[in-house]
Amino acid sequence: MNFFRENPANIRRKLLLVFYDILIILLVALLILGVNPSSEQRMPLKWFAVHILLFASCIFVCRHIAAVYRQVWRYGGSLAYIRLILADIGAGALYYILQVVLPVARIEFIRIVSLAAITLLFSLSLRLMYYFLYERANRSVSCSGLFWKVVEFISGFSIMARRGSTKPVEAGVKIKVAIVGAGRVGAMLADELLNNPRSHYVPCFFIDIDEAKIGREIMGLPVYSDEEATIRKLVSYPIQEIVFALPQITPERKKELYSHYKQTGCKIKVYDYPVMQKAESGRRQMREFDIEELLFRKPIDIRDSAANDYYRGKVILITGGGGSIGSELCRQISKMQPKSLIILDVYENGAYDVQQELRFLYGSELDLHVEIVSVCDRRGFEKVMETYRPDILLHAAAHKHVPLMEHNCCEAVKNNVFGTLNAVELSEKYGVGRFIMVSTDKAVNPTNVMGATKRMCEMIVLSRCGENTGTVFSATRFGNVLGSAGSVIPLFRRQIMNGGPLTITDKRIIRYFMTIPEASQLVLQSGVMAKNGELFVLDMGEPVRILELAENMIRLSGYEPYEDIQIVETGLRPGEKLYEELLIRTEELDKTENSMIFIERDAPLSADEIAEKLKILSEAVETEDDRAVKAALRRVVPTFYSPEELNSAISRTELPKAEPAPAAVQ
Repeated sequence: MNFFRENPANIRRKLLLVFYDILIILLVALLILGVNPSSEQRMPLKWFAVHILLFASCIFVCRHIAAVYRQVWRYGGSLAYIRLILADIGAGALYYILQVVLPVARIEFIRIVSLAAITLLFSLSLRLMYYFLYERANRSVSCSGLFWKVVEFISGFSIMARRGSTKPVEAGVKIKVAIVGAGRVGAMLADELLNNPRSHYVPCFFIDIDEAKIGREIMGLPVYSDEEATIRKLVSYPIQEIVFALPQITPERKKELYSHYKQTGCKIKVYDYPVMQKAESGRRQMREFDIEELLFRKPIDIRDSAANDYYRGKVILITGGGGSIGSELCRQISKMQPKSLIILDVYENGAYDVQQELRFLYGSELDLHVEIVSVCDRRGFEKVMETYRPDILLHAAAHKHVPLMEHNCCEAVKNNVFGTLNAVELSEKYGVGRFIMVSTDKAVNPTNVMGATKRMCEMIVLSRCGENTGTVFSATRFGNVLGSAGSVIPLFRRQIMNGGPLTITDKRIIRYFMTIPEASQLVLQSGVMAKNGELFVLDMGEPVRILELAENMIRLSGYEPYEDIQIVETGLRPGEKLYEELLIRTEELDKTENSMIFIERDAPLSADEIAEKLKILSEAVETEDDRAVKAALRRVVPTFYSPEELNSAISRTELPKAEPAPAAVQ
């Protein structure tokens, strides 16, 4: 029945293939059964016809059972050919049994084997030739080009090695690429580029280090060793781009290869999943280096089933849910099947964007609510808490831009400090089970207003651990976030598009970096691990020199730093320090069950001490005098240093070696 429901064009193709197979069977039977290879008497015409019908019936029954004729052979993979082979082996066995049990003239076993084997050989050849011709047609090969391809196919001589003797695509139309990596992924890329008529690329050869592949061909393309593919030779080849197809490559090896092949002047790309996308959620693509790969380190994935189980079925409220970190928290939480997700933000555009994204992905499966309220608005915030009664509150709302907060000290304290105080007190009042605050490495020995306010927020949150309120409080601290609003990567990208120069404040600056998903996953997992009053810190690996990051971005854009685009030093901004620290006292770090997460045990302040600090800040804010607020911050945050004091101390000594932050406890 399904046969008659198919597209008429598909039916015609199947019938045509069956017709060709019938011709093959007749030809082979004529050779094996009709031509007499010995002195024996020829088979009578009656039995000759009976055996052809019997053998053909066995062939088509077994191929039908194996669904051979349902296969689209121009996309036929190894499984399709294995099906055909097994089907014909079964047909040969069935034919032998039937000619024994049925009252027909018997033939020798060797002839039965020959009949089945040669039929299978011709059937496979027919399908392979069809695939070969379809592939060549999609590459727009001329008749002469196709002739040479057939010669190449038959003789094994690589026409590709004779550059310019054949042209698989029209000259000047497609970009010629070399593929570094002749493994499964590299072959997949070559197949995709060769067989897609809409592709703007054509592969020329592979480069690999596997001795078993060097000197051979894959997909008709030669495989060269990295010794053969020297910079001088690569420059002489007509390739324009080099693509890395190495899914298991280490960050160190990727950096080494990038530095090596960039000397050719070719554009460097990768064939892989987007950095923040998993294999099960998409497909590989040939793309530019993502900003995360500029660090040449492996992204840290700290998700686990315990976090999924914990957040599943909970009512979760995220303050600052429209921001860079807040919106990613929303995405991560949405995957965990919460009972309800409430996005609270004063910036409606960001909240609206993430709302539309989540509605598109989850529809009615996600109970999603958006509330446009500032955390500074106590009455509005309380109304939201009273309405939804969240089980978990993720506090990501904050002003974070260092230079802006230096000139808006009052607003920084109002939003960051007293907004956090509102979130903490309302969480206690409305029985929130767990309060998780997003903090920053700038809170460690802060040299700016933003960092000082976040340190004060940490002290407020951790001071509640002794309260018998039923709410578990914790804070999670991490470094700079790649790709977030106002980060250095978008700035560098805009400056490169404008022809430069790239501006960095100081060539000595180093920073710890995380990706947005890494930061969000850390916040969620540390929240699950929290008992009460912990300050979680992530081992963020090697710090990055901003100068090196700028140079890499220029090279990835096809330019040479200091030749095509200059890098200019502008001087440290107000409140900026040369390097960030993640810890206050490394000797007090505790390990957790996750090797990437540590806990800094900072003695919490008493409620009276916090109240006194808040009183000092409140009185300063009422003056609306930024200088008075900054002076008040210095009183309440003992580790708040002036940037001049800290940076001059650093400049008098050797710059700290780029070591993982928690190395002191390893």
